[in-house]
Amino acid sequence: MTPHNVVEMLKGRGVIDKGLAFDIEQDAVQNGKDIVQVLMSYGIYTNEDEFWAQVAEELGADHFDLENYEPPPSVVALIPAGMARLYGAFPITLDAQGLHVAFTDPLNPQLVEDLRFGLEKTIVPVVARRSQVQSLIEKHYGSGAPSIDEIFGQMGKGLKDGLTAEAEANSAPIVKFVDLVMQQAIKERASDIHFEPFEREFKIRYRVDGALYEMAPPPVHLANSIISRVKVMASMNIAERRIPQDGRIMTTVGGKAVDMRVNSLPTQHGESVVMRVLDRSSINIELDALGMQPYLEDYIVETIHKPNGIFIVTGPTGAGKTTTLYACLRKINTIDSKLLTAEDPVEYELDGVMQVPINEGVGLTFAKALRSFLRQDPDRIMVGEMRDLETAQIAIQASLTGHLVLSTLHTNDAAGAVTRLVDMGVEPFLVSATLEGVLAQRLLRTICKSCRAAYEPSLHILNQLGLSPEDIGGRSFYTGSGCGVCGNSGYKGRKGLYELLDVTDPIRELITSRAPSIVLKQKAIELGMITLREDGLRNIYDGVTTIEEVLKYT
Repeated sequence: MTPHNVVEMLKGRGVIDKGLAFDIEQDAVQNGKDIVQVLMSYGIYTNEDEFWAQVAEELGADHFDLENYEPPPSVVALIPAGMARLYGAFPITLDAQGLHVAFTDPLNPQLVEDLRFGLEKTIVPVVARRSQVQSLIEKHYGSGAPSIDEIFGQMGKGLKDGLTAEAEANSAPIVKFVDLVMQQAIKERASDIHFEPFEREFKIRYRVDGALYEMAPPPVHLANSIISRVKVMASMNIAERRIPQDGRIMTTVGGKAVDMRVNSLPTQHGESVVMRVLDRSSINIELDALGMQPYLEDYIVETIHKPNGIFIVTGPTGAGKTTTLYACLRKINTIDSKLLTAEDPVEYELDGVMQVPINEGVGLTFAKALRSFLRQDPDRIMVGEMRDLETAQIAIQASLTGHLVLSTLHTNDAAGAVTRLVDMGVEPFLVSATLEGVLAQRLLRTICKSCRAAYEPSLHILNQLGLSPEDIGGRSFYTGSGCGVCGNSGYKGRKGLYELLDVTDPIRELITSRAPSIVLKQKAIELGMITLREDGLRNIYDGVTTIEEVLKYT
């Protein structure tokens, strides 16, 4: 159930006031908690049954205890397994009123309407504990995701001819299919979902742990309907297909609150749509959970507690820069500090942090936000990205006037951040005076623990790493052979690689003299900097990742 629907119901019944409703919804959404458990922790209810009884009263529905309920097989067969799992629906009885169905989300009226449309039966919703309904679904229908065949073949009716674009996008088959795609993406821990129309095919791909995987494609003639459905969900204009659009979807999938950023791009054969799945669990990550070496973590903690200076995290898109900065903010987010962030867009809300969404369409740029920040009496500032000279100059000004500034840059390594700032037009002496440190990072896939196996790499692979058989000294190398746990990819999960440039006095002298990045890097290595490649080798030797992954990202 979406927390918003629940708190709206409770506000309407006078159970909670507006202020408490906001606190409860924020607690559930930001921390990914079950809304019923949150309500009980606030003392609104003493047990689950009280809550479900009130839901039943609100809906004018019967309240059932399904603890030991065994339905007749003939009733169970009335709802296909795919639809039961997709909608969280379980049939209880069939009588003259219609088919009585218990839902895991009874406050969502769209589920009732879609089920009625798909089954061509009158649906009478009833209320029971979500856990009981889910258990019955898993017991009688299994816990797997519904297949495309179940969605398009078992629902008893398909798309009707002559529908308008909006009606077609909201028709039951399309709604069910898009729900299935999102459900499968969440299950597979995907970070992005790509809808890609071509002349003779319509591809749907997930990005999992940085790699793209293709799912079974739907019929190409449904491409426009499926994309229109996504645009409807994201509150985008489905009639406008000539220009890019941005939108956002906030929904519940499998009982979890899910936030997605959506972008559409006109292409030769239709609109390409990408949905970025925002994982709210990442905002709860602490610095010590990022897998850094102890010396790195100690340095970062020391740096972010300094009264002024600039700390930059660099890396390509999807390297985990935002997660690292959020972990830093969580570390310094105390009652005696004022924190301000400028982000494009604000991906996650952080308690106790004033966050400003950049909107260049109305003139609110990073530079303009930063200029206003200095009049807001902050202690520490986070700038989503230093994109231009004006933003960089104001960040440096903020640092010189006693503020700590955290930001990101898109460079290949830590030393490259210095030359990037100078190339923007920032005076080298200002970079030297304000920059405290640069952390370069990458995210690479880790070997699946269920199918990890030792192997002997070829001489060619070792040469690519710059190693000889003598260098490895009998060390073991590992790879994933592929299994059901990792989807036969050999990888499961990701881990960070880090390279820290500590801006010490020798480095400051080189910056002031406009030394190129290669000279800065060589000096930093002399002073003890561990490069991304060296950190990658350590992870290879520890059996965490493969040679191929390290070569790919370093």
